[in-house]
Amino acid sequence: MKIVTDYLDQLFSNPRCELNYTKDYELLISVMLSAQTTDKRVNMVTSILYRKYPTLKDLASADIEDIKEIIKPIGTFNKKAVNVKEIAIRLLEDTNGIVINNRNYLETLPGVGRKTVNVVLANLYNEPLIAVDTHVARVSKRLKIAKENDDVLTIEKKINRKFPKDKLNKLHHQLVLFGRYYCKAQKPECDNCRLQTICNYYKKKKK
Repeated sequence: MKIVTDYLDQLFSNPRCELNYTKDYELLISVMLSAQTTDKRVNMVTSILYRKYPTLKDLASADIEDIKEIIKPIGTFNKKAVNVKEIAIRLLEDTNGIVINNRNYLETLPGVGRKTVNVVLANLYNEPLIAVDTHVARVSKRLKIAKENDDVLTIEKKINRKFPKDKLNKLHHQLVLFGRYYCKAQKPECDNCRLQTICNYYKKKKK
């Protein structure tokens, strides 16, 4: 699917994760918090959270009600606050505070699933992984990379098969950004898109 990678390279030559973090565990926690909300909203609450609790030990011993109050704007904050504290405790106890390159371990942490681990390992360890969020799923279905009823794991496997392994890490960020700013759920910017010829959405729209 060279037409896709060429166009995305043109739009996003140096894509990066839009979550703000300075430490490996901050990325892990931020990605966990980003479920069912936006990166922008997560950055808003974590700028307060990480400043007030600047170390893992601080987070591990933080008052759970205070964490809830800080992250309240992102929704499902009760459960996520518990996850924040538990992740901090577990990392300190299990790995000396390091987010290790070990999927099996990371997926045992509360609130951390396959998508979160893919994002974390791709960013921290440059692993060739695709994390299928709503943007990646939508773009993949529109561009015939995946079928309309494919689940996230099926979409991930199809992307892995159709694109070179050494492009996956960069491609993940590009697909997210493309879906976020161009191929949007509502009012996508189709008119100037160079992928019209392979886009199911555009073909239906033109009928």
